[in-house]
Amino acid sequence: SCSPAGAAGEVRDGRQAARGRGGGGGGAEARETGGARRALRRPQGRGAAGAGGGGLGPRGAAPPRYGTARHGTARHPSTPGPRGGGPPPPLTSGLSLAEAAAVEPAPFRHGVIPGFLAGPAFAEALRDELLGLGFRRRSNDLLSLRQSEELGGRPEPHVAALRHALCEEFRAWLSAVTQVELEPTIDISCAKYEYTDVLLCHDDELEGRRIAFILYLVPPWEKSNGGTLDLYSTDEHFQPQQIVKSLVPSWNTLVFFEVSPVSFHQVSEVLSEEKCRLSVSGWFHGPSIVRPTRHIEAPLPRSPHIPYDHEILYEWINLVYLDMDSQAQIQEEFEERSEILLKDFLKKEKYQLLCETLENKDIQWSSRGPANKRLYETAEEDSLPDILKKFLQFLRSEALFLLLSNFTGLKLHFLAPSDEDEDAGEGRAADTTGHSSPKPEQEEPEQHADSNPHQSDQPANIPEAQDSEMQNSSDTPVCAGELRRWTHRHYTLVHDTWATEFALDLLFFCGCEDWDPEYGGFTSYIAKGEDEELLTVNPEDNCLALVYRDKETMKFVKYINHRSLARLKKHPNRTGFWDFSFVYYE
Repeated sequence: SCSPAGAAGEVRDGRQAARGRGGGGGGAEARETGGARRALRRPQGRGAAGAGGGGLGPRGAAPPRYGTARHGTARHPSTPGPRGGGPPPPLTSGLSLAEAAAVEPAPFRHGVIPGFLAGPAFAEALRDELLGLGFRRRSNDLLSLRQSEELGGRPEPHVAALRHALCEEFRAWLSAVTQVELEPTIDISCAKYEYTDVLLCHDDELEGRRIAFILYLVPPWEKSNGGTLDLYSTDEHFQPQQIVKSLVPSWNTLVFFEVSPVSFHQVSEVLSEEKCRLSVSGWFHGPSIVRPTRHIEAPLPRSPHIPYDHEILYEWINLVYLDMDSQAQIQEEFEERSEILLKDFLKKEKYQLLCETLENKDIQWSSRGPANKRLYETAEEDSLPDILKKFLQFLRSEALFLLLSNFTGLKLHFLAPSDEDEDAGEGRAADTTGHSSPKPEQEEPEQHADSNPHQSDQPANIPEAQDSEMQNSSDTPVCAGELRRWTHRHYTLVHDTWATEFALDLLFFCGCEDWDPEYGGFTSYIAKGEDEELLTVNPEDNCLALVYRDKETMKFVKYINHRSLARLKKHPNRTGFWDFSFVYYE
């Protein structure tokens, strides 16, 4: 199969390798997966990462190339040029190319060649041949588009003539212009971008790729139509910083750029509901270049629970979830599925207060990047009104750690039953009031004299056993989290510096009324190295989502597209939604 492509080598096989070098980080050792330990994972019998067909498929697999065989390696030969009554030679002369091409050095070497194909008749015939091919819809964390069949062996005369011209005349010219020795082989494919289709920030790097190219066959196109090829500057860590140049697609124009550790680019979302952004693109190959060490960014800080007693639960949570029988039922379902959605989780008045406060103009939001990993806004905690600070304290509280243990069967608190207890048939939930229900003879810890519902946001006295537990940091459950704001153009991506380990994800949503999954913004779980979804969590008002994932499971938030702005008709001040995103570790 032929490698995928879109705008300027926009899409590629082996996404993990193309986005960056190196594998994911370390994590907890593999453990028994009985009960709730059966984390969300790849179903048995599925292929290993990187196995399977071509197209936009497996990450980590280099695509086959098309061109002239070299060094004894069997490759699909480049189709010879047309004979007899076939189409005329497609390219303008080398002199015309030299006059038309403007090679720019920043933010990385790239060139634009208007009028790339000689004569409008050839370009129109080529477009018609391409539109006659079969296209399939592809959608994952990085992209949304329609992908053609492979072009490497297509017999259509204009497609074959273009392939031959790229491998021969254009390759020789490009090699001279860039001073890069290019092999007589190319990856080549075709893509259609329609309304809301997008390809997010990446660098195209994969072993041997040296020059990316894209030939636009689009109708008259304006910048307001979207679909621009955006080029990023980079920082001192070779990470994308900001868009410094946007190239608007234009009929019969070819763009090329040098693939390097700093060649970060994206295809912005197509905003036109009528126009189709058709392109042919791919890569030329050559000697590999030295790559810098991949920068590893600091993760969100992890911390043990804050000492708040069970009163904080009664202040915030719908009482049905504090019933021990309900908790046992939730745990049973969670152990079966490794995920659960708890609706109407907070008391109604508390939830409404949270939503109203989130609209506060004094909250300071900062954009989180880099763009090859994520784009959304996170709240500066110091700027939050008291009610939001208290809710974050609730999410970090000892009482919630214990409640989550009861919901999931995970040992997130020293009072939660251990694996040994479960083996002995004592796997019942721990009482969130502070004593373990399997041992009714145990005395309930004394309540602090000042504890009452009106002061439950103040730290309570915690039994001394807690102190000894905290001293052993390696055995202490911890959490990390943030308050995020989501709106049009926000997303997160799976990336190969992701630290994979066993973890419990908690998501709590606010301001999601009338949110349609078509808008994006849902959290998707996939098996590492594959595109197929294991689970999707859609934003839903006053819902708490819990997902236990293993080391082979990755997650991303799907790009929020232009359709989301239709929601403004019903909610004039609501451009997106918020979530409290936390991760808990045993």
